Amino acid sequence: MLSIAALVPSPPILVPELVGAASRAPGADPDDPPAVLRAAVSAAGATLAGAARHWTVLGSGDADQVFGPDARGTFRGYGLDVRVGLSPDAVADSGAGPDPELPLSVLIAGWLRGQVGPDISVRARVLAADTSAERCARAGADLRAELDAADEPHAVLVVADGAATLSLKAPGYLDDRAAGSQQALDLALDAGDRAALLALDPALCAELSIAGRPAFQALAGLFAADSVDPSVDTLYRDAPYGVGYHVSLWRPGGAG
Repeated sequence: MLSIAALVPSPPILVPELVGAASRAPGADPDDPPAVLRAAVSAAGATLAGAARHWTVLGSGDADQVFGPDARGTFRGYGLDVRVGLSPDAVADSGAGPDPELPLSVLIAGWLRGQVGPDISVRARVLAADTSAERCARAGADLRAELDAADEPHAVLVVADGAATLSLKAPGYLDDRAAGSQQALDLALDAGDRAALLALDPALCAELSIAGRPAFQALAGLFAADSVDPSVDTLYRDAPYGVGYHVSLWRPGGAG
């Protein structure tokens, strides 16, 4: 059964080895943006680890892809060969090397698993960027039915970023429409508003570089069968680098 879901973003700065030495040193500024974001993501991951030993990841990427617990990857493409796996066996396997093409959302999931629950097993579903809202919702609903049919508790980790066009230094540069769209997205995520998430316009999201749109809509589908919107505990909501990041915990049916 589905116990809980968590939403986290996918910036590589979450991985301490990929940021400057000053951010990793003992006594580093706890208000440093990467440290604040990392603490929120770690807290969400720890809650998931306490609830279930099996996770399913929902993310967005260039193409539809599925990854099993044997998947291994590396952050080499982001500056350093930090290796992660989706299960203890994947990490321990000294045979085949890591997959250099593993999507960032799956890499982040593997990193978080290793930080908060090294014994946890993870599988991942990546939805293509152009997946329709209907198909995203169906992916979430199908996953919910599958998990609720299982006897043991399962958790879902959604890895998704908001608008990457919120400032002049943002990866997608500044788009004047982005602030309003990101505010509406944040409000929908804070409230667990499934209808608002499913109403996200794929074309506008693409223009504003809201790369997590398919995963946000799959998250809405995950809770579609419930009679009320989920109970959401928001741990972080900010855009320190011109990209909207949201960290939250979602519980079914308004459960506490």
